[in-house]
Amino acid sequence: LIIASLTISAILVFFIVPLTIVFFIYLTNILLLIYQRNNEVKADPLSDVWDSVRKTIASFWDIYARIWHGYELHGVENLPEGPGILVYYHGAIPIDYLYFLSRLFLWKKRICLSVADHFVFRLPGLKLLLEVTGVIPGTREECLTALKNGYLVSISPGGVREALFSDESYQLMWGNRKGFAQVALEAKVPIIPMYTQNVREGYRMFKERRFFRQLYESTRLPFTPPYGGLPVKFRTYVGKPIPYDPNITAEELVEKVCKGKFIFSFQTKTAVQALISKHQTIPGNIWKALLERFDKRRK
Repeated sequence: LIIASLTISAILVFFIVPLTIVFFIYLTNILLLIYQRNNEVKADPLSDVWDSVRKTIASFWDIYARIWHGYELHGVENLPEGPGILVYYHGAIPIDYLYFLSRLFLWKKRICLSVADHFVFRLPGLKLLLEVTGVIPGTREECLTALKNGYLVSISPGGVREALFSDESYQLMWGNRKGFAQVALEAKVPIIPMYTQNVREGYRMFKERRFFRQLYESTRLPFTPPYGGLPVKFRTYVGKPIPYDPNITAEELVEKVCKGKFIFSFQTKTAVQALISKHQTIPGNIWKALLERFDKRRK
């Protein structure tokens, strides 16, 4: 009985915060359904009709972000007034990205459409939430349409693979993906790099095992659960936009984004390498990330 109790306690400690986040996400969808039914809303989920409930949801997640992670957002002025493609690093749980979306809406009353993996749309009971928050499958046609309509479109080239198999070294796992660069060139829009400091210290995955890697590659489903949820300091940095250049190829643009996008990349320009030592410990350190909650010099 004692062993069983200790085992259950350990599981709760490891997974309670990720499970709480899942609970809040489903609760958010339920609130949207209640709002839709009580107000008999039939308008486009991206229309202004939904802005009041969008603000309520964004306020909740922003409060959660402030309390649990002391969340800060820097560089919003780097976002273009018009369309653009936001490219970011994918943590074990992209809760930092949810914080970003919430604060962006509260500060700028702006919706950023989010490209998500296909498995997200198979999750039961989240259809309305995905529609109201602007989550899209991310086909070339959909992205071009969104950009044409003036939206920001965000994508993590590493996606679920990066979430599952990257670690505290913050290794990029893009493979040969360059579709976002091709869309940016076709739409003639800038690419804006973004990353969140300490996101891997907040939530982690178990060390990669061949079985789970093969399982993911064959099914494209994330079977490995994230753990953690420690209240480490989160700071999201929006970098300088990479402007549209008709003379650059998609391959060159991908390389340029890699170099300018993540300040924890090991192959970067001297100026970006200086930012690494300033903003991110490599490899990530949970204890230091926790102490940064009290480092007022970094405010």
